[in-house]
Amino acid sequence: MHDKLKIIILAAGKGTRMKMDEPKALAMFKGKPFIEHILETIKKLDPKIKPIIVIGYKKEQIKKVLGDEHIYAEQTEQLGTGHAVMSAKNVVGEDHEIVLVISVDQPLVSKETLKRIITVHTKEKPTITLATVTVPDFEEWRVGLNHFGRIVRGGNGLIKGIVEFKDANVEERKIKELNPALYAFDAKWLWDNIKKIKNENTQAEYYLTDLIKIATEQKKKIETVQMENIIEALQPNCKEELEILTKIVS
Repeated sequence: MHDKLKIIILAAGKGTRMKMDEPKALAMFKGKPFIEHILETIKKLDPKIKPIIVIGYKKEQIKKVLGDEHIYAEQTEQLGTGHAVMSAKNVVGEDHEIVLVISVDQPLVSKETLKRIITVHTKEKPTITLATVTVPDFEEWRVGLNHFGRIVRGGNGLIKGIVEFKDANVEERKIKELNPALYAFDAKWLWDNIKKIKNENTQAEYYLTDLIKIATEQKKKIETVQMENIIEALQPNCKEELEILTKIVS
């Protein structure tokens, strides 16, 4: 694996819609918390990688479950995914070329998908490489994917941006190529540009996805890697969605 790679796991969120008091990272799936599924996958990818885990809400509970051998960064306020990555900057340090960002609520993301993203990013040397997933519809078990951000492409097929579902208009909501929130960034570009993100959206949060827009405005190269299995992209947001996911993979 690339020796200048750093992985950031975003695990600072609450489990509000899961109706749990613990952080969402500790939601249980197949007998283990979400965060442990992600850590095991990273270990399979390369046991030498020590990911940086961004914690915030009830952070002590996560440390108690995982122990002290992990590297933690703290997001002191819940101000969005962009802010969460920014919170990890000092802990990540200087010695890296690629930053891979994973959301903790993706317990089924595979080693193969992570490897493909890193391989494409290393070979093609874009500013950003992101995973996308294309669904046939939002019916049955795919209904939970409807709240994902939409991948907006121009007439040339290149990415113009990602529109969060809450901010999307009627036409944009019909787009079936979605953002599962899995990205590799050129490290120098990331840290130079993340402070440009603004919170001018319905949630007043700093979205990491705004970096796609910034990169396109700068005419930077963006690569995409299609997830081969839609199930990998599922990010349960409530107990019902978690039950559906458990049934699908059992």
